[in-house]
Amino acid sequence: MEWLPDIVGGYTVRGAYLLLTQQVAPLSDATTELVWHKQVPLKVSILAWRLLKDRLPTKINLLRRGIIHHGAILCVAGCGFDESTYHLFLHCATFGSIWQHIRRWLGVDLHNLHDHFLQFTNSIGTSSKRRSFMQL
Repeated sequence: MEWLPDIVGGYTVRGAYLLLTQQVAPLSDATTELVWHKQVPLKVSILAWRLLKDRLPTKINLLRRGIIHHGAILCVAGCGFDESTYHLFLHCATFGSIWQHIRRWLGVDLHNLHDHFLQFTNSIGTSSKRRSFMQL
């Protein structure tokens, strides 16, 4: 075996430490600051993170994990479409309708949840108002 960061000196704990601490942290996207803000309750942050990463227990995700069978993936609202995060929050006539009204009111047309989240939270205004909204 060969320690690639230092072929001559080989592996050392110091070398591993320097490798880990000198790496540039990846830039976080704009949603990270809003999702993991210290004034946002943890349960809200977890829900927002799961929503943006498509990790909510929708029927499509449960099918992917082998928890339900293919015949049980229709939306719980009875609209006839597969129950996905995208469907529930953007297109469902029952659950997504509130967001459709808000998008029309704001005059925006969004096609994914990430853009929807950023547009909605950035339209709030000043940072103190945004914090209050996110706490709500």
